[in-house]
Amino acid sequence: MDDILAQEWLKSMGYNISEIEFVEAVKVKGSFKADIQVKINITIKLKNLLDVQNIQVKLVSNPQGFNQIDKRRVVKYQELWNIPEKVMSILKLYCGETKPNKPNTRDSRRMFMDEFEINEQELVLSFLNENKTLIVSDILKGRGQFAAEWMLVILKIENENLRWVLKPINFVLNYFGNGQICITKQGNFKIGRIGLQRKGGDGGRPSANMLQFKINPCELF
Repeated sequence: MDDILAQEWLKSMGYNISEIEFVEAVKVKGSFKADIQVKINITIKLKNLLDVQNIQVKLVSNPQGFNQIDKRRVVKYQELWNIPEKVMSILKLYCGETKPNKPNTRDSRRMFMDEFEINEQELVLSFLNENKTLIVSDILKGRGQFAAEWMLVILKIENENLRWVLKPINFVLNYFGNGQICITKQGNFKIGRIGLQRKGGDGGRPSANMLQFKINPCELF
């Protein structure tokens, strides 16, 4: 294995390079949090061991930019987190799946969270607080065979040296999930260091009405 950068990544993951016979990286297909699955063949005292690591890769060119980590229709999140019907109704109005039921909203297509009644805001905030650990894990790590175990952030800026950071997923969960859940001045949400908002864009197509979670991966530097 002659790739110096790959060797540095493996060292960061705790491997002894001299014990590795070969490494195979396979791109994960489908909607999973891991982007690549790395199979590492290790020889220790004449015994062969095959280790498998799932890595989520974020390739970025702007250290101040935000990266989408998850987006789905509200009903898909209900299937994951058993969202109560009252909270679902509020989120559908927030995303624009349901049109506003009151006049003089800032956007005729949807409502911002600060336009809801206080008791409605509290319903959503209460749900997010009660399910914070599950939500943060699902949007960053995922579930099942291809759940991410590491996050690799590669910062590539023109005319500058490539920078990278590789962190265990539990560090990532704690870092981005740490902090209060609140409604922002813009009428969206913050869950620790994670932004939650209506997706928007897409030329007004129905996909614009999805919920979207965002982070700035370069904060891991």
